[in-house]
Parts: sequence; structure tokens; C-alpha cells
Amino acid sequence: MSTFDEIYKKIEEYPTIILHRHTSPDPDALGSQAGLARSLKKKFPAKKILCAGENDEGDLVWINHMDPVTKADYQGALVITTDTGNTARIANKLYDCGDFLIKIDHHPDVEPYAEMSYVDDAAPAASQIVADFLYAENLPVDKAVAYPLYAGIVGDTGRFMYPETTEHTFNVVAKLTATGINITEIARNISDVTFEQAKLQASVMEYMQVDPSGAAYAILTQKTLHKLGVNSEQASCTVSSPGRIKDVIAWNVFVEKEDGTFRVHYRSKGPVINELAAKHDGGGHALASGANAADMAEVKQIFAELVEVTKKYNEDHE
Repeated sequence: MSTFDEIYKKIEEYPTIILHRHTSPDPDALGSQAGLARSLKKKFPAKKILCAGENDEGDLVWINHMDPVTKADYQGALVITTDTGNTARIANKLYDCGDFLIKIDHHPDVEPYAEMSYVDDAAPAASQIVADFLYAENLPVDKAVAYPLYAGIVGDTGRFMYPETTEHTFNVVAKLTATGINITEIARNISDVTFEQAKLQASVMEYMQVDPSGAAYAILTQKTLHKLGVNSEQASCTVSSPGRIKDVIAWNVFVEKEDGTFRVHYRSKGPVINELAAKHDGGGHALASGANAADMAEVKQIFAELVEVTKKYNEDHE
């Protein structure tokens, strides 16, 4: 693994730097990308620094928006990915058209795809790693930089409730908060949903099926989404809903996309599920991951695998 100093020296070398994050972004993907980009722009005003993606920020556009990027921009450019464990999930496939690739991430390094990387899978958020990098290298961290980084940390720690949250996490957010960012506004932006999304959250409970093992699932079809006036990206607000039920230990939320395939959300209160997600063009954390399903047959297979893992977890914890 590379050091912060090595990454900084590489950044100094390039006049153009293009930052990528993962598809279907969450606050940490957008926050780590935006925080790093904004700090580098302040430090190196003569460099061209761009945020690349697929314009799929959805309800999270308040964190950051993407820049128009063409293939020509990658000529002789440094490319940095944040919060993206594998190449299949990198938003905007031009990422490999640059001169050099750096990976900054906190997912298990199952695909070491970059020429230089800093991966800490014990960190609760990529945004925390980026903040550590900025402070270690004395790079600018003002309100504009701190705002998306704080949002990313809040998002990926589940508002500081997940077990990866440490004393160091609170030390970092204390520094970010000291810049004067409006943490109440960030919390509200992350938690607020539209009336249509609230109806969809309620419908998840109606559609949810629970196995005796404690594994559960809900399928949100395009028909349901259209009926409630919600798109596939907005449906991500439902992912945490099944976890509010005491007897649910692990769960899937399957969201049908317009092409008939499914975005698969995995969440867990104990059973490790990122290895399951990796089998289905996905990945993530031990207790929170994402994947894809081509059709209903794969949906059924995914839930069957979740049931087996949940049963094994129950046996090991009797």
C-alpha cells in the first residue's frame, strides 16, 4: 500500500486530475470525491481538476455535481477513484484512459486495480481517509471541503452507529465541524424524504417476506415505483426500513430498474454479506453491500444464499 506522501507527490506531478467514484453513489462516494477535488483545487488553482461520474447523484446533488468530462481530458491525466472497491462499480468507464490510476478506498481490497493505492478496510468511510490525507499533507480544509467529507462520514457510519466508528472518527469530524459547517443542515439533507418516498418506505413493510431464520426481502417493481412517482435511485431510501424490525437479522431490498434487471441492496445486523454480494457483480462492507441481479431467477438465488448465511450465523451464536 502506498503512503499519503507518495500519493501527494504523484498529485503534484500532473496538470490534470480526474476523480471518479462508484455508480449509484451514496454520501460517502460523493463526499470523498468532492472533498478531495475541492481541496486540490484550492491548493493547485492552475491544475484542471474534474469530478467524473454518470450524473446519477439523484437526491444527493446537494453534496456535489459532476463536471462535463471528455475522453480528451484524460490525455496525460492522473485519475483517482474514491470509495470504489472494484472496477465494475466505477462510474464513467473512461477512468482507464488516463496516464496513472490511484485508488483511495475503505472496502476490502478484493480487486487491487490501481497502480498506486491507499486502502484501509478498518476505516468507516472513504471520506474519513480523504480527511486524514488532507490533514496529513497540510492541504486546505475549509467549509466547502469539510461539508461533503462530513456528509460522507455521517452517511457511511449510519450517523455514528456502526461498529467501525472509532474515537478517531469523532476526532476527524470535530475538526471538520470546527470549520463552521452546518451539521444540522447535513443531517436533515441525509434524512429528508419526499412524501412519495415515505409512501414507498411504508410499502416495503407490506411487500416484505421474512424467513424463519430472520432473513427478509422486499421486491420493488417498476410498476410500484411508477405508481408512487418514485424512480429507482430514489428508492434507496427504503434500504434501512426492514432493519427496524426486531426479528429481522439480514435482508435484501431488490429494486427493479427500467431495463428489467435489479439493483440489490444487502444489509445485516450480524451475518457477513459482502462475500455474497461479490458473487453477483457487487461488493461492499461486511454488513452493508450492493449487487445486481439479471432477473427473478437470480433474485431468488440471492435470497436463498442470504437465508443460508443467516441460518449459519444463528447456529454459531446459539
